[in-house]
Amino acid sequence: MNTKRLLELGGIVAGVVLIAFGIGALVMSINARSTVSDELSREFIVGSPDMKPSEIRKAAKEAGLPATTALPTCDVADKEITSGSDARCFAQYMRIHALESSGGLTYAQMGRFASAADPSDPKGTSDAAAALMADGKPVPNAARNTWVTATALSTALNVSYMAEQIALFGLVVAIALLLSGIGFMILAVMALGTTARVDETAKAGTPARPVTG
Repeated sequence: MNTKRLLELGGIVAGVVLIAFGIGALVMSINARSTVSDELSREFIVGSPDMKPSEIRKAAKEAGLPATTALPTCDVADKEITSGSDARCFAQYMRIHALESSGGLTYAQMGRFASAADPSDPKGTSDAAAALMADGKPVPNAARNTWVTATALSTALNVSYMAEQIALFGLVVAIALLLSGIGFMILAVMALGTTARVDETAKAGTPARPVTG
């Protein structure tokens, strides 16, 4: 077996391997996207009526949020959340809702306990001595707890979005692998294979030289 024939077979094997990996990546990507949609559907999440740009601007203004607050531009009002992109949009609105309940303060800006001086102040205090007491224990800052819950839920929703995007990337890679594998096989058969067959035909048709004494 000559070198060109070996290269031809090697190209075909490489093509088959790439196609196999491409099919595997394609199946896993489609399954991942389906899983994200199925898991979100099981939670029965539906956007609230104010989860659209026009309404959230009004709500943010009424809550006294700074004008520099980044507001969502997507719309999931009254929409069932079944995709990663919608989940991410829902998470953005959840953050604004959390800011509305905390007066624009983030987790790091709020104390652990409700303040005895002003229990309604979401800023609270981390000083147990200045905290509002109930049954001899400091009362937790409700606004801070709300922020923690909202952050946990929005993080889970953002993970759904990330998983969907990774699946999309895997889908693109799968298609690239399939095309590369097919290309390798065509190149091996059409280029190297044709050249090898021409060489073999030429050798077979070469007349033997007469022996002279």
